[in-house]
Amino acid sequence: MLDRTEIKRLAAEAGFDLCGVAPCHPMPQAEERFRAWLGRGLHSTLGYMERHTEKRFDPARLFEGARTAVVCAVGYKNAASDGYPTAHRTRVASYACAADYHTSIRAMLGRMLDALLKARPALRGRAFVDTAPLAEKQLAVEAGLGWIGRQSLLVTPALGTYVLLGELLLSEPCGSYDAPFEGSRCGTCRACLDACPVQALTPDRTVDTRRCISRHTVERDPDPAAPLHGWIFGCDACQSVCPYNRRAPQHRNPAFDPLFDPAAMTADEWLALTEEEFDRRMGQTPLTRSGLERIRRNIG
Repeated sequence: MLDRTEIKRLAAEAGFDLCGVAPCHPMPQAEERFRAWLGRGLHSTLGYMERHTEKRFDPARLFEGARTAVVCAVGYKNAASDGYPTAHRTRVASYACAADYHTSIRAMLGRMLDALLKARPALRGRAFVDTAPLAEKQLAVEAGLGWIGRQSLLVTPALGTYVLLGELLLSEPCGSYDAPFEGSRCGTCRACLDACPVQALTPDRTVDTRRCISRHTVERDPDPAAPLHGWIFGCDACQSVCPYNRRAPQHRNPAFDPLFDPAAMTADEWLALTEEEFDRRMGQTPLTRSGLERIRRNIG
């Protein structure tokens, strides 16, 4: 049987700021809300969201025999997280200023899983970093890390929404589990709703991706006529105004140190970048998902 204290110790040693442990079970209410979101067409061109819905909300169907879910979070807040001057035309979501989190978090989870497997040869486990159909935000709520805010993101009491998630699904039960996070602490705050420049946030705490700037700057098949309000990759408009983010500390893990400062770059500097310079300065960051040519188009 797994030991929750040991798991959390391994998470801290791996560089995570938060860790919660939950039993694996179906999440029917969250699945119902998700299917309603799909039914309204709010996923727009994100066709991959339609696949594997049953697995998405039942970890044991995604990883056969899963009994325990370990949800880890690491803070990434940096200087860009607090927002940009109003006139700034080349805004980049703050997570994208550091090395690609998939690589960093996968390595951190790998160290945890290796230690667990070494101590328990019969244990089976699999790591997830935003690359498989797993309802990780809801799983984080189940593991006691926080609640789903009005901007649809996981809000943690200490680090706000500026966290990146990674999960381990394990084949053995744990001696004890964290209690699910109950309720919301948003109160009457509407800061995120009011800050979204394209009104992409819906009353039921979901996102209308037909409007969302992040979708139009990062995902495939963007609408070339969509207003981007100065964002060239991602968007932090709904996050930078959140009171929990305002008082959250800067990131502690050096793996998430920014590799460039988007606030210090003008549109002319972006447009003058060669592919070689882009690869040298931003080649380890998520910006490679879009590529320099698309970023230039986003500048307009």
